[in-house]
Amino acid sequence: MESTQRFSVRVENYVRHRPGYPREILELLRERYGLTRDPEIADVGSGTGALARMFLENGNRVYGVEPNAEMRWAGERLLAAFPRFTSVEATAEATTLPDRSADFVTAGQAFHWFDPGPARREFGRILKPGGRVVLVWNARRKERTGFLGAYERLLETHGTDYGEVNHGRRGSAGKTKDFFAPMPVEEWTFGNAQRLDLAGLKGRVLSSSYVPAEGEPGCAEMLADLEDVFSRYQDGGAVTVRYDTRVYVGMLRDGR
Repeated sequence: MESTQRFSVRVENYVRHRPGYPREILELLRERYGLTRDPEIADVGSGTGALARMFLENGNRVYGVEPNAEMRWAGERLLAAFPRFTSVEATAEATTLPDRSADFVTAGQAFHWFDPGPARREFGRILKPGGRVVLVWNARRKERTGFLGAYERLLETHGTDYGEVNHGRRGSAGKTKDFFAPMPVEEWTFGNAQRLDLAGLKGRVLSSSYVPAEGEPGCAEMLADLEDVFSRYQDGGAVTVRYDTRVYVGMLRDGR
């Protein structure tokens, strides 16, 4: 499936059951990279607005660039209270934003879907001199013991193209360094977690593009196995999904 359409039928689960981002990201950008209320943000692949919300709450003007209609509409609905949010129907490779209009270009849980060469040229075009690119992922921990190991095995068993998508994400660190080269990139990691009951865990799984959607072949079997995993590992009626939130910050060639 085309990457821009992968989440069309998963929007509500995405909104309700995907993890947010640690507030330490804002603290990092304030203390090390000069983020204040003034810089303008181009949040590319903005989806339902989880990362954009952090910057809007900081007082920034944010342009949410999102090609998927259903995800974009959800973001517009969820961020309607923020007058400094502008929704943009466009892609990472052609944002339609003016030249040198953004102090920061950000992407949360999205960079691995971009075409790196054209996206890099586009980011360089829209960044102001001295501007930075900030790439963020919630990388789920995959310990092979206990709940996290059982959850990983379930995805490997029932995923439609989990191996392919997972391989792309595993290679994101290398792709990220190539994206910024020859400029250096700084990497930061913060802990993150979700505490989910059974309904929340089902929603979290169904928000992923690499498993069968509700009503598709294999979905019922996957959810039955998920209930078994939950019953074996729940504690007090919930399980904990743990993440390492990885943040990459850098400038592009020629200061853009």
